[in-house]
Amino acid sequence: MTIPTPASPPPSRPRILLVEDDSAVRRSLQLLLQARGYEVRAHASGATMLEDPACAQAACMVADYRLDGLDGLEVLSRLRAKGWAGPALLITAHPSVELADRAAAGGFAQIIEKPFREGVVADAVARLTKAN
Repeated sequence: MTIPTPASPPPSRPRILLVEDDSAVRRSLQLLLQARGYEVRAHASGATMLEDPACAQAACMVADYRLDGLDGLEVLSRLRAKGWAGPALLITAHPSVELADRAAAGGFAQIIEKPFREGVVADAVARLTKAN
């Protein structure tokens, strides 16, 4: 008689926080990042993401700039105040030199302009998660 052995736990996948209020963009990025091997915690608002206890263990955050309530800069600021130190990407359809300066000062590693090829975001996430 063979005694079954427990299955090995699945390999740990880097957790990505995604906050995007456009449901089509959010779902598209979520599926793309999952296909690249990431665990994605997707949220429609910064407030709900900040309430998610799993956000503390994230390897990277991708946030839209213009959100209802908190904007992407505020979301990262509040996440940093909770002690999270991971890299972050800001995506925006409203780029400006002022926003780029504020994002860099706020700790964003990169700004990606909308519309974008989805691979651009996935490639940036891969680069930033390898750096950690």
